[in-house]
Amino acid sequence: MQFQGTKDYVATEDLKIAVNAAVTLERPLLVKGEPGTGKTELAKQVAGALGLRMIEWNVKSTTRAQQGLYEYDAVSRLRDSQLGDERVHDVRNYIKKGKLWDAFEAREKVVLLIDEIDKADIEFPNDLLQELDKMEFHVYETGETIKAAQRPVIIITSNNEKELPDAFLRRCFFHYIRFPDAETMKKIVEVHHPNIKADLLSAALTQFYEIRETQGLKKKPSTSEVIDWLKLLLAEDLSPEDLKRDGANALPKLHGALLKNEQDVHLFERLAFMARRGR
Repeated sequence: MQFQGTKDYVATEDLKIAVNAAVTLERPLLVKGEPGTGKTELAKQVAGALGLRMIEWNVKSTTRAQQGLYEYDAVSRLRDSQLGDERVHDVRNYIKKGKLWDAFEAREKVVLLIDEIDKADIEFPNDLLQELDKMEFHVYETGETIKAAQRPVIIITSNNEKELPDAFLRRCFFHYIRFPDAETMKKIVEVHHPNIKADLLSAALTQFYEIRETQGLKKKPSTSEVIDWLKLLLAEDLSPEDLKRDGANALPKLHGALLKNEQDVHLFERLAFMARRGR
């Protein structure tokens, strides 16, 4: 099973090597990078390229590791026992399977995405160490052990909001998705906007990278945001000349697609003000 990228996803050579190494080693692939660099999309594209079903576990700040295994609804069972419901005699009626259980019991190989693991509590990764290592877990309420029929391809994403424990990192193959350079970005854009004119693309990307390199910017625009921005430029039928900025107006055209907080908008407004004063 070799991942070589897809027509809808531009994968760099080092990213392809990382995916294939993780598949060969049968270790989780931990993917870090700026938000919007295609970490979640990578799992979907790997599943499609390898012809595997994908199971997605979206982690939130309130997510507990146990939820990925199973949850036992003792309250419902107590209520049903008071109502004389026959279901109470089988505890399995009150066990809700988690995403890891779904992946482990799948008869075919699947891709399991654990998305944005750094959103959860710091103990979350530690609580999954044994399950991801041994590919099994115990269900105490029924006394059974759930073992993976086929070891899934596990892709874990992180936006680097929290440091992950060393013990967890040791069990993963790690890859950091660097922000695309201009040439790689052109290839990515052409996947989404194949008919874009070369002069418009060149002018837009030049301005995009200038914005990203502006000192004092709180949130740099991401790959997904430049894709949206270019979609708007095409919809408005703007030309490279329309994108030109002067000292009077330092804000880019349709800047709401690129600048996502008032501090960064004010930063460009101040730059324009200073440019006017310096004339």
